[in-house]
Amino acid sequence: MKRLFALLATFATVLGLTAAFSPPAVAATGCKVDYTVTSQWTGGFQAGVKITNLGAPVTGWTLAFTMPAAGQKVTQGWNATWSQSGSAVTVVGVDWNRTLATGAAADVGFTGTFTGANPKPTAFTLNGVACTGSLEEPPPVPVDGTPVDVNGQLHVCGVNLCNQHNRPVQLRGMSTHGIQWFDRCYNAASLDALADDWKSDLFRIAMYVQEDGYETDPAGFTGRVNDLVDMAEDRGMYAVIDFHTLTPGDPNFNLERAKTFFASVAARNAGKKNVIYEIANEPNGVSWSAVKNYAEQVIPVIRAADPDAVVIVGTRGWSSLGVSDGSNESEVVNNPVNASNIMYAFHFYAASHKDNYRAALSRAASQLPLFVSEFGTVSATGGGAMDRTSTTAWLDLLDQLKISYANWTYSEAPESSAAFKPGTCNGSDYSSSGVLTESGALLKSRISTPDSFPTS
Repeated sequence: MKRLFALLATFATVLGLTAAFSPPAVAATGCKVDYTVTSQWTGGFQAGVKITNLGAPVTGWTLAFTMPAAGQKVTQGWNATWSQSGSAVTVVGVDWNRTLATGAAADVGFTGTFTGANPKPTAFTLNGVACTGSLEEPPPVPVDGTPVDVNGQLHVCGVNLCNQHNRPVQLRGMSTHGIQWFDRCYNAASLDALADDWKSDLFRIAMYVQEDGYETDPAGFTGRVNDLVDMAEDRGMYAVIDFHTLTPGDPNFNLERAKTFFASVAARNAGKKNVIYEIANEPNGVSWSAVKNYAEQVIPVIRAADPDAVVIVGTRGWSSLGVSDGSNESEVVNNPVNASNIMYAFHFYAASHKDNYRAALSRAASQLPLFVSEFGTVSATGGGAMDRTSTTAWLDLLDQLKISYANWTYSEAPESSAAFKPGTCNGSDYSSSGVLTESGALLKSRISTPDSFPTS
């Protein structure tokens, strides 16, 4: 797969939400708020607000705070319903984050305007109880070594991706475009930039099967995938080997090709700690039972050679857990793949897929191990304007849920989802503002923030 509502006067609403609700009168008994200005420009700014419930579980919450300076106004908000009256701002939780267990947190955010000074808000309350925690998000504790050095062999524990210390981790990185079209973009300079400047944890290798891909030269494409796995390993990044099925949408069409390909790459890469296998990119026009049948035939082929690696299984409706086909995550929850150490793919494009998709992901994340192996900042066509607000809402949600992700795409493709401007791959600069598109600049700013991988 390749809505912003303008706010009227001082009212801002959660993206795509058509109606707000009043939460039940459930008292909070303690809370902490971390407020961070993530970017600022002349007359405007963007801020994130993390709300942590330190008291009894809360079902339905309202955060209130005061803008301390005249002229400070919320213009757009996400992951909640936002409103403002004078200097008083009210934020109400929505479907997927309205319940906060003890110790649980919700990440919300907004863009705003200001005149003169832009001091931090004051007097935060959660359901009327003062939040007395710090207003500053403590910086992540840096860890020495590359992502693979620190985390080692990954595995699935519960609904999380976990590292060698058996602690949940989130990987953040980029996906190639089709290597049959943009192979020139994946060289020593571009992977150095991705690892060292972008601080990426992972590199997804999109090997199309049709569309002038693998079926035209199985040996050649297998060899190129292995080369890119080695390049990622040399730089301490995880490599997602993506068997990029798209057209036709039934992965069973490529069942024998998949068995041949995965038998080869699994045998060759079994000794590596950095490999993750993605066995079917975006199943479409096909039932979940058919996708499940495919997975249960391909996974044993991988396990025969590489018993420990994580496997990502595509879901129906272009890996939307069925949402794009009018279904939902229940079909997977009620009929999971009969295999261990697997995760389920979820893909979204921020300008096309909004609240109902975020709600499905949030529900599913409490029951299924999820991996966002592909997403875009634009429409599902891969084009159109970047939707910054929806993208930010998505990334905040993924961070909150510790769901790993790869952005589409680390390429100079002639579409607005691409990270690079045309001609970038003819040179050696893959990081400066001069070569990055609007989407590329946003993703680099998010991915390059320090990781906080737990080691104990």
